[in-house]
Amino acid sequence: MAHRRPPLVRALQLNTAVLVVEIAAGIGSNSFSLIMDGIHNLSDEVALVLLLLAYSLRAGLSGKLLRYANLFNSVGLLAISAFLILRVVERLSHPVEVFGVVPIVAGLIGAAANWGVARVLREAAKEDAAIRLAYVHNLGDTLVSLIPVAAGIFIFASGNFLFDSLFALLIAAVVVITTLRAVVGSHQELLWPENVSCGHAQADEKI
Repeated sequence: MAHRRPPLVRALQLNTAVLVVEIAAGIGSNSFSLIMDGIHNLSDEVALVLLLLAYSLRAGLSGKLLRYANLFNSVGLLAISAFLILRVVERLSHPVEVFGVVPIVAGLIGAAANWGVARVLREAAKEDAAIRLAYVHNLGDTLVSLIPVAAGIFIFASGNFLFDSLFALLIAAVVVITTLRAVVGSHQELLWPENVSCGHAQADEKI
């Protein structure tokens, strides 16, 4: 299973980079759409870390630990999203200037990085169900990261800063809906990675 670690490491590095870029750029430009997309990538960060640990530790990660970790991840993501949604709603009544060029540039970087993560995981995804879920998820995230780009374009075209808040709510809806669907749909596994198969079945059965 050691051959699966290098692509996971590269994917984690790319995801960490886009996470830092989007949140830093979002704070610097007052763009909630970028911050919301950065929080969305935080969920991917946790999932990639869990996958990397599952294929790196000698004893692997037990199914029980994965379930608890993913449950904590999903609950935390929903809580952060709820807090940001409240802030976005507040901003709708009191608009704040957003530097439109920043969401465009950072969003394009985020989309490219998410595509890069999927590209790095593509070969490993062919032989591993858990990595395949991460691969498909990041392909979808490529499109989500283009939402701040759309917000920046609308701000430039109209001069109306409300578009950033509206597009931030769109990203929040994507985050909340996909997280709830994952929790409800995967039952015992709770979130991806659902079926981590890393050669430690005996260890999992003992726990």
